[in-house]
Amino acid sequence: MQIASCDGFNLRRRRPQNVKSSKAQVHGRFHRIPTLRFEDQSLTSFAGAVLFQALFARLGLKDRLRECFTRGQRVFGAGLVMLGLVLHLLLGFRRLRSIDYYRDDALLRHILGLRGKLPDVSTISRSLSEADAESVVRVRALNKELVLQRIELERLGRITVDLDGTVISTKGKTKEGTAVGFNKLKKGARSYYPLLATVPQLGEVFDHLFRSGNVHDSNGAKEFALEVIAEIRQRRKGAALEVRSDSAFFDEGMLGLLAALKVEFSISVPFERFAELKGMIERRERWYTIDETWSFFEDRGWHPKKWDRAGYRFLFYRARRPVQRKGPVQLDLYEPQDHQYEYKVVVTNKQDDAGAVLVFHNGRGGQEGLIGELKQGAQFDYIPFRRQVGNQLFLCASMLAHNLGRELQMATQERNRKQSDGRRALWDFRKLTTLRQELVLRAGRLTRPGNDLTLTMSANQAVAGEVAHLMQRLAA
Repeated sequence: MQIASCDGFNLRRRRPQNVKSSKAQVHGRFHRIPTLRFEDQSLTSFAGAVLFQALFARLGLKDRLRECFTRGQRVFGAGLVMLGLVLHLLLGFRRLRSIDYYRDDALLRHILGLRGKLPDVSTISRSLSEADAESVVRVRALNKELVLQRIELERLGRITVDLDGTVISTKGKTKEGTAVGFNKLKKGARSYYPLLATVPQLGEVFDHLFRSGNVHDSNGAKEFALEVIAEIRQRRKGAALEVRSDSAFFDEGMLGLLAALKVEFSISVPFERFAELKGMIERRERWYTIDETWSFFEDRGWHPKKWDRAGYRFLFYRARRPVQRKGPVQLDLYEPQDHQYEYKVVVTNKQDDAGAVLVFHNGRGGQEGLIGELKQGAQFDYIPFRRQVGNQLFLCASMLAHNLGRELQMATQERNRKQSDGRRALWDFRKLTTLRQELVLRAGRLTRPGNDLTLTMSANQAVAGEVAHLMQRLAA
């Protein structure tokens, strides 16, 4: 792979020249609107997508996606259509109809290996909706394999899995497999409710369990967690495994399963299901201080009455929160405040001190940010098809797009963080939306001087330097 400079542009930094310019040299009078011409040329609006082409080649993604489909569209192939959908999401598009605006893009056709235009919307919809359930299983397995390869490559000694569900609404339209359930954005709307398993150290989605919108958050969670743990442990046998989740997963069967598998866990305990917790907190007189905000006490004897087993650590936490005083505003130098406490209870089998368990459990808030980025940057909250299998594949494409954005950064830069108590990502990731704005959305031209395919981009120093560096690392 050769990376050449364009128009005599040098990637080395130039010394600033202290030459002042006059106002006439800086400003000009431009009022004429240029004449518009539309011609078939080898132009691209996504020159930075060449980075993803190099990443696809590095991972062998095109061939691996082709193997996931046993039937589908014959001309393009369902695997190629799926790769085009992943690329569509990486470029930041949401509606499938947006494909019409870049179907003739020269670089994108080259990345997908097509001589003519890209497949249209009806071809994509028909190809993915006609796929079978086995194809969905294989695409999910491919996504898990990519994450497992990165876990092996980084030799992670401690792997954390966060479990949480998220609502994907149909915006009132009827789609196969949807149901009316919990939806705080639009009550009564039909939705899906997938359960996500994420690895916070990598900032990636390991897998998802596809569910209709009328199920409880813990529906199928035990079997799903068992499958996730088994697959990670099989590939990384010496690593310690941890699981974090909210109160929806507080269940004797779940806790017993994790304890039997020797998996460390921290799970929130729901107050609304156990009224005696409120009494225990009210009767408690001595709290042990963690810091200026948090204090705690521990109880190993309590457990729900229907449970057969006791002995789990129940950590009761309270946080001192400043609350604005109600009433008329006083003209004082400092606005008066009083304080109240917020409480939460966490059950765990970790043997760390209460402060370390608190930091570890609070770290699961990072999954909320990851899910938000998954929806904003990779359109995980969009349901384009009527058929359920097509929507399942779209969610898989969204997960792949998000993970590929992270894989691009992990493959080209060293870790800049150590393993933290809250299990933050080991890299300082840029969001997928930021990568698009800074590197991908760049104009370019494909030419063949001396029969050598060349992509010419604007000689911007920041873009040229970073793209050249990333391409060299991906080719290494």
